Amino acid sequence: MFAIVGTFLLVMSLLSMPVAHAQLQIPKVPDILKERGGQSAGGLSESRVADGLKEALRIGTDHAVLRTGKQDGYFGNPHIKILLPDSVQTAEKGLRLAGFGPQVDELVLSMNRAAEKAAPKAKEIFVGAITSMTIDDATKILNGGDTSATDFFKRKTSTSLYKEFRPIVDNTMQQVGTVQKYNEVLGGVNKLPLLKAEKLDVGHYVTDKALGGLFLIVAEEERDIRKNPAARVTDLLKDVFGR
Repeated sequence: MFAIVGTFLLVMSLLSMPVAHAQLQIPKVPDILKERGGQSAGGLSESRVADGLKEALRIGTDHAVLRTGKQDGYFGNPHIKILLPDSVQTAEKGLRLAGFGPQVDELVLSMNRAAEKAAPKAKEIFVGAITSMTIDDATKILNGGDTSATDFFKRKTSTSLYKEFRPIVDNTMQQVGTVQKYNEVLGGVNKLPLLKAEKLDVGHYVTDKALGGLFLIVAEEERDIRKNPAARVTDLLKDVFGR
């Protein structure tokens, strides 16, 4: 019952690599167990199958962290790039016309660099969530919607991720002057006629957007991978899902 979930997150680690593995149709674990009297070849138990699921999840989440926790991981990805706060976005055109274009660009870049710096911290927290996963958790993921695994990680890790991300975001923003840049842009907005922007907890804004972007990648991969077969790249996965 674990095969579908195990395979979709496994493939996360393969999508950014050149296609070098044969694409194989992976049967559902319940079918495998039924055909083999409750055990797969070699006497595999449900605990062995669960281990295969967890390994696939570890590979997948590690890949997601690698994609975001590098230079331009956020800034270079239009789907998760951290943009100006809404109250400032409405005035962006006027800001650029008023000569604040460089400050706007520096602010956006610095916010994304802070998110990229924090992203690697997610790896250890994801591993902890996977390790604590129960059979019941796996069943709910299997029977859930297209983003049920992503929802599981959100429930299990959001609070811990925020606590780990926020200090790194704040420290990085201090180094590159993000808050000062925001205040400069804010001052520019308030000089424009009929426009007003309020002060903002920039650290919270960037941390929240960074986590949202991380989970968005996981969700996108999950929806896609549920429909696509994948190669088995470790002995454990080959044992569990077939060679």
